[in-house]
Amino acid sequence: MKPAFFTRLAFVILTLFLLAGCKAEGKRPVVKIGYMICNSEQETLRRFAPLTRYLSDACGVDFVLVPVDTHDFEKRFKSGDLTFTHTNSLLYVVLRENHGLQLVASEKRGKFGARSAGAIIARKGSGIEKLADIRGKRMAFGPMLAPTGYLAEYDLMLAAGINPERDLGYYSIPPGSYKHEKLIYGVLYGKFDVAAAPVLDLETMAREGKISPDDFVILAQSQPIPYCTFGAAKGADPALVKKVRDALLALKPTDTAEVEGERLKVMKEAWIDGYEELLDSDYNPIREMAKRVNMPPYQKY
Repeated sequence: MKPAFFTRLAFVILTLFLLAGCKAEGKRPVVKIGYMICNSEQETLRRFAPLTRYLSDACGVDFVLVPVDTHDFEKRFKSGDLTFTHTNSLLYVVLRENHGLQLVASEKRGKFGARSAGAIIARKGSGIEKLADIRGKRMAFGPMLAPTGYLAEYDLMLAAGINPERDLGYYSIPPGSYKHEKLIYGVLYGKFDVAAAPVLDLETMAREGKISPDDFVILAQSQPIPYCTFGAAKGADPALVKKVRDALLALKPTDTAEVEGERLKVMKEAWIDGYEELLDSDYNPIREMAKRVNMPPYQKY
């Protein structure tokens, strides 16, 4: 036979092999997980690609990681595009109240585990020693839908008889990404007098050597409230929801997943310590805060 015949034969065999492979992969359902963007879309993709791959391997489904801007999340979820969600706890409450989102599992990270707290901080030596001292001062909040970077601190101030809209010199929210870090640095270097800092960010920055806890005075701190949360649309397949929950709860520090040819540790890449099964009622403190602060999903105009 001529060499050209063998070349054509090899091409046909290779094509059939590839088509067979595509068909096998295509048998698995494709399901989207919407991940709330924390600092940037690139960071979200990098952090959660191994976790998404781990869930695909564990559940027999081809999960697709979809980064979604916080303020677009409800509209995107309402469209029916997302079956699972990974958001902060306030956004979980919004989607639960407005669209029947199911609680799947709660993320553990830091000293409070599946919970975190909000704190109002000042720089040590600034002369601001107690919460009443912040009247007339310059304050920085985190993103407006941040449960421990805005909601909890706003609520603490109202409880102390301080109206942020009237009693501060002014307040603002740092632009761009890494807002929580920016406001902590803003207090440290004097751009702001006080700031609404998530305790988890203070803990993380101290562990990374970026700040020292001795640099700050904590003027007030909220009770710990649930942190980031996995949810499922109310119409999601119950068997798949159980598989995802079981896979998250079973996640160990040694578990790995392959992403772009590289095998990575899932928990380390996602910056998490694991997952815990909470009750929806564990989120009631957030609901009460949102009602007092007049924030979604209870906002009244």
